[in-house]
Amino acid sequence: MLKPLLLLQSFLFCLFNVVLVGGRLIGGGFSAEENPFTPKASLVRYWNKEIRSDKSLRSEFLISKASPLNAVDSATFAKLAAQNSLPTRLPDFCSAANLFCFPDLTPSLNKHDDDVKFSVYNQKNFTNYGNARAGGADSFKTYSKDGNVVTDSFRRYSRGAAGHDDKFTVYSDNSNVVEENFNSYGTFGTGGAGEFTNYQNGVNNPTSRFTAYSDGGNGRSQSFNSYTHEANAGNGQSFTSYGKNGNGLPNSFSSYGVSANVIGSGFSNYGEKGNAANDSFTNYGNDGNVPQNNFKNYGASGNAAVDTFSNYRDKANVGDDSFSSYAKDSNSGKVNFVNYGQSFNPGSESFTGYGKGAEGHKIGFKTYTPNSTFKDYAKNGVGFSKYNVSSFSAATVGDGKTVNKWIEPGKFFRESTLKEGTVIPMPDIRDKMPKRSFLPRSIISKLPFSTSKIGEIKRIFHAGDNSTMENIISDAVKECERPASVGETKRCVGSAEDMIDFATSVLGRSVVLRTTENVAGSKQKVVIGKVNGINGGKLTKAVSCHQSLYPYLLYYCHSVPKVRVYEADLLELNSKTKINHGIAICHMDTSSWGPTHGAFLALGSKPGRIEVCHWIFENDMNWAIAD
Repeated sequence: MLKPLLLLQSFLFCLFNVVLVGGRLIGGGFSAEENPFTPKASLVRYWNKEIRSDKSLRSEFLISKASPLNAVDSATFAKLAAQNSLPTRLPDFCSAANLFCFPDLTPSLNKHDDDVKFSVYNQKNFTNYGNARAGGADSFKTYSKDGNVVTDSFRRYSRGAAGHDDKFTVYSDNSNVVEENFNSYGTFGTGGAGEFTNYQNGVNNPTSRFTAYSDGGNGRSQSFNSYTHEANAGNGQSFTSYGKNGNGLPNSFSSYGVSANVIGSGFSNYGEKGNAANDSFTNYGNDGNVPQNNFKNYGASGNAAVDTFSNYRDKANVGDDSFSSYAKDSNSGKVNFVNYGQSFNPGSESFTGYGKGAEGHKIGFKTYTPNSTFKDYAKNGVGFSKYNVSSFSAATVGDGKTVNKWIEPGKFFRESTLKEGTVIPMPDIRDKMPKRSFLPRSIISKLPFSTSKIGEIKRIFHAGDNSTMENIISDAVKECERPASVGETKRCVGSAEDMIDFATSVLGRSVVLRTTENVAGSKQKVVIGKVNGINGGKLTKAVSCHQSLYPYLLYYCHSVPKVRVYEADLLELNSKTKINHGIAICHMDTSSWGPTHGAFLALGSKPGRIEVCHWIFENDMNWAIAD
C-alpha cells in the first residue's frame, strides 16, 4: 500500500499535469513553481472543465486577469470578507489583489517656513498648509501628472494668509481617476493670488471640490486657466461657497471645461454677499459634448458685482445648464452674457429666480439662442440683443457624408467597410481604466453588490459621502441593475468563473473567446487586411463583455440578437505590414436603438435603417460559438 504522502503526490500529479510545448503551457497544466491552490490555478481548472470546444485552447488573455492573490492571502481575505472585516485590511487587500482603491492620505505636510517649489510630486496631504502665512509663495509644478489613481487634500490651505501666492502649474494632467479637495482654501486671506494653470487637463474622470474657497477674503485674486481642458466623463467639479463675504475679489475662469466630454460643474453660493466682486468666465464649456453646469445662488445679495460670461457653451453639443437664484437680492450688479449657447445642437438652460429682488442691476444677453426657460425672472434691467436660433449643426464633408465632431472617426462604421484593401480611420481603442484584476469567487461571493447595500460597499472600500469612489460604486451598481433592453441578455461579472458561466449559459460550452490583439493603429488610418467572418459571416450568437469602473475588475456582459462577428488583420497605411488583428461586431438590427445614438449621429441615419459595426477595444472581449 502506498504511503499517504505518495498517494497525495500521485493525486496532484494526475490533477495538475504539465504539458510543455516550446516553453509554453497548454491544456491547463502548471509549472513546478506554481501553487495549484491559487485563484489562478482554480480558474485554469474551471476553464478546462467548462469549455468543450476542440478549437478553443485555454485563453491566456482571460487567465492573465485572474486574481494575483497567493493561496494563503486568498484564504485570509475570504475569511475577513465573511466576517465583514475587510475594511480593517483594505490597503493590504487592494495591493495584494491588484484593485483600484484611493490610497489613505499620508500625514499632513503642514509645517514650512520658506518658499517651497513642489515639482514632480503627488499623493500628499496639504491640510493646514500655509495657514496664517505672511507673504511668500508656494508653487506646484507637474504635480500628480500621468497618474493612475490620484487623491490629494488641500484642506485649509493658505487660510488666514496675508499676501501669500499659490501657483498650480500642470496639475494632474493626463491622469486617470482624480479626486482632489480644496476645502477652506484661502479663506480670510488678504491680498495675494492663487493661480491654476493646466489643471486636470486630459483627465479621464476628474473630481475637484472647492468648498469655502476664498470665503471672507480681502483683495485676493484667483485665476483658473485651462481648467479640465479635454477632460472626459466627470461630474465632480464643484465650487461651493466660493468668494462668499469677500471684498474686491477678482476671479477669472479662462478655458474652463473646453473640449470636455460629458462633464458637469456645480457653482453654489458663488460670490454670495460679496462686495465689488469681479468674476469673468471666458471660453466656458466651449466645444464641449453634453456639458452640464449648475449655477445656484450665484452672486446673491452681492454689492456692485460684475460677472461676465464670454463665449459660454459656444459650439457645444446639447447639454443642460441651470441658473437658480442668480444675482438675487443684489445691489448695482452687472452681468453680461456674450455668445451664450451658440451650440451645434441646442441644449437647455433654465433660469429660475434670476435677478429677483435686485436693485440697480443690469443684465445683458448678446447673441443668445433659444431653448431656455425663464421663471420668476426680473423683468427690468434685462436686455436681449440678437436672440437667435443657433446656426450650428453637424457639418458635412466633400462627399456629402454627415460628420459629427463628437463621434470619434472610426468608432462606428458600416459592414461594407470590412473588405480587404479598405482604408479606414481607427478609433482610440486603448483601455483608459485603472489596471485591476478579478476577485476569486471565494471572496466576491461574500461582498455585497446592490443599490440597497451601497452603504456597506462604501464602508468596505473607504468611500466617503459624495466622494469620487461613492459615485463610481453607485454608477456601476445602477448600470448593472438596469433592466435589459429589448432582446438583450445581460449580467455583470466580477470573477472570471462568473464570466465563463454567463457565456456558456447563452452560447453553450463550445465557445471561442476573442479580443483585439493590441492597440496598434489607434487614432490613425489603417488598411483592412484579410477578413474572416465568424460562422461563415452569417448571423450568430455572441456575448460581448465591456469593462465597468469599479474597485475590482468588473465586466458588463451582454448578448443581443442578430449580430455578425468578424476578425480582420489591420495593416500599416504605407508599408502594408500587419500591425494588429482586430475583432469587430456588427449589429444588424438597430431598430430599438435611440435616434440620438452616436452611431446615427456619425453615420447619418436612423434606428432600424442601417446596421452598425464597432471594434472590440483593448481588454474587452467577445465570445462566440466555435465554428
